[in-house]
Amino acid sequence: MKRLITLFSLSLLTFSFSSCLEEVSTSDSPSLAGFSNPQSLQFNEREMGVLSQSLDLPANIDVTTTRIPNHLSRFSGLNEAAQTSSEARKALLGRVLFYDTQLSATGETSCATCHKQAAAFSDDLAFSKGINGAVTKRNSIALGSVPTFAPAISGYGRSGDEEAARVEGDVKFFWDERAETIKEQSEATIQDELEMGKDLHQLSSELKEQEMYKILSFKAFGTTDLTPDRITLALEKFTSSITSMNTRFDQMVDRQISGRSLEGMFTDSEIRGMELFNNNCSSCHGTSMAKPALSVANNGLDLVYADKGLGGRTGNAADDGVFKVPFLRNVALTAPYMHDGRFATLREVIDHYSEGIADHSNLSPQLRSFNGRARQMNFSEADKQALLDFLQTTTDETVLVDEHFSDPFRQ
Repeated sequence: MKRLITLFSLSLLTFSFSSCLEEVSTSDSPSLAGFSNPQSLQFNEREMGVLSQSLDLPANIDVTTTRIPNHLSRFSGLNEAAQTSSEARKALLGRVLFYDTQLSATGETSCATCHKQAAAFSDDLAFSKGINGAVTKRNSIALGSVPTFAPAISGYGRSGDEEAARVEGDVKFFWDERAETIKEQSEATIQDELEMGKDLHQLSSELKEQEMYKILSFKAFGTTDLTPDRITLALEKFTSSITSMNTRFDQMVDRQISGRSLEGMFTDSEIRGMELFNNNCSSCHGTSMAKPALSVANNGLDLVYADKGLGGRTGNAADDGVFKVPFLRNVALTAPYMHDGRFATLREVIDHYSEGIADHSNLSPQLRSFNGRARQMNFSEADKQALLDFLQTTTDETVLVDEHFSDPFRQ
């Protein structure tokens, strides 16, 4: 699970990605009579007439700002993370793409099929529904707390040129970390034969002919040429805008580092749960609910793995049963758990770490006792409840209802 504070190479999902694609000057574009200035944050009447046929969007595009909790901001000196105008315009296009079933070959699924806002952009199924009756091979990782690892609040990647080269971070994507970037993750998911099965070039050809996407693409990029790279960049900007920093956990840590008492605002069980978490879980997950202390680990789920995880990709036996260490913000909302969704509840997860860790040869050292055997944490019933109560404090209720992240299509 997670640790409180280390010298903070913070990686929470924020709005500070730089673009790898320059916005195109309107003078370089074909005749675009009737289109509003692409750098304006407002659609004109004609554009709204077209968009309103399918989408429920306001005429004005919001540029959002997220407050950074003190325990995170003290490492960067920044109190908030704000989108630029360019990022806001691209994120709006990405939001529409995220919910559009045209991204699948059969029109059955969208990105939101496997990443539901009500579940903090996770799925409530162990294996998500794909196309043609297929299901995914692994549980969908929640996006509501997925970091981009190039945020302004970490002090990296903000060159002053918002259209500079795309800045990538140091965390990879998917359970076996086969994608280096959100771009690669999006490309793989859209084109996966089980999940969405859509060729990106075919998708680009289809969408760029639609009046709705001409308007959104022109607003985002200054051109109606919605290329595959622009599709994935827009998706990146949208997913990068999904933050979860408005939590009781952040309030708890902020009070703690400022020397203020936690009593009265937090229950004894929540405070005890934080102590248990930091002493037993943070060596893998970290304590700030930002970047995990480990990127991947074998957490002793099995002695023999049907799904070898990282080992299935590398072919290295030392990687068998090794999977991505997930982020735990909103964790109470993202059941079922583990790469195969085997645990239906957080209590089952805690039971596993308490007395169910398998002594696999690749078990991470953090889960071994001094004698080298698999560690059993042997939590009492009160301890287990305390951990549950503490993990509930990581929930950000705002991400579940924020209209900036909601389905824009008219039902």
